[in-house]
Amino acid sequence: MSKLVPPHGGKLTPVLLPESQRADALAKAKTLPVVRMSSRETSDLLMIGMGAFSPLTGFMDKANYESVVNTKHLTNGLAWPLPITLSVTPEQAETIKIGMELALVDDETDTYCGILTVNDKYEYDKVKECNAVFFTDDAAHDGVKKVMSQGDVNIGGELITFSQLGYASKYGDYYATPEQTRKIFDEKGWATVAAFQTRNPLHRSHEFLCKMGNEVCDGLFIHPIVGKLKEGDIPAETRLECYEVLLKNYFNEKNAVMKVYPMEMRYAGPSEAILHAIFRQNFGCSHILVGRDHAGVGDYYTAYQAQEIFDTFKPGEILCQPLKVTAAMYCNKCEGMTTEKTCPHGKEDHLKISGTKLRAMLAAGEVPPSNFSRKEVLEILLKYYSSK
Repeated sequence: MSKLVPPHGGKLTPVLLPESQRADALAKAKTLPVVRMSSRETSDLLMIGMGAFSPLTGFMDKANYESVVNTKHLTNGLAWPLPITLSVTPEQAETIKIGMELALVDDETDTYCGILTVNDKYEYDKVKECNAVFFTDDAAHDGVKKVMSQGDVNIGGELITFSQLGYASKYGDYYATPEQTRKIFDEKGWATVAAFQTRNPLHRSHEFLCKMGNEVCDGLFIHPIVGKLKEGDIPAETRLECYEVLLKNYFNEKNAVMKVYPMEMRYAGPSEAILHAIFRQNFGCSHILVGRDHAGVGDYYTAYQAQEIFDTFKPGEILCQPLKVTAAMYCNKCEGMTTEKTCPHGKEDHLKISGTKLRAMLAAGEVPPSNFSRKEVLEILLKYYSSK
């Protein structure tokens, strides 16, 4: 019997069809009216498909949408921090009837990904959603920009999916569903697993935090996002090389597992931290490392707002608990990695390490010091930046 935390809501609810049924479903989809999805909507479909967004089995109806925006809970009482929706224009909505089946096509690749059975269509308040999810309606915020560009009508309904949009073939064994990671963790005999969310190459601070998580849990789950990022972020292929070399040289691979997942970042800070915890629970994780400015962008969130939001939920609502860690840095007097909480020395002795600073140095052709990032990682990143 598994010792892992149960999925959110008690069971996984994947809607990705078995391989043997996908060709027939695709053929059927090609006979149906089409709704084209944005990259974010497609990534949400993929997450629902694999069961990562359990207990969701489709895009939210009006009741669940409003419950999530107003209370950060689904209508069944389960914690859920932000809407998972599909939108269309008012003109499209007029042609869509309750009970219809729609073929969902990824707009960027023209790939048929799934079939939605419509059970609701409704107008919604974009500004209210942005303030609830992002704590701002500033159009310069990457996530706000996405919401404001959506159609004005949401379509709710149940999904079946039959595509993984090439992620499974592109990333091979690194691409895994919650069912697969749970099996891996069970085979290793782990009861507690610390997840590490990342959209950046791991620098020394990340490495330090990962090892802290690995010390307090049976295993470490490094889980990079490989969906669409904002302009300027380092592409997944380059980051994957960095993760591989770091795992090989600086981690005990018996106690660490790395897989990737296809979601698109929303940069929703605190709200996204809760989402990260919920779907890591579905992947089998008991804990998630939440550091400074988790899933943030710009100056929209305070340094530890993504940690503080967990305290607004009742005990037991989210079984994947945060490991709250303060900003890590290299201290010249300590002669090693330390944190704001544990180091007594002044700022003049600290080398602050951040993904933003690392990217800026590399883009400027500067070679960061070895106590900033491992030399093997820097070699990969310097090669990438020099090719741009």
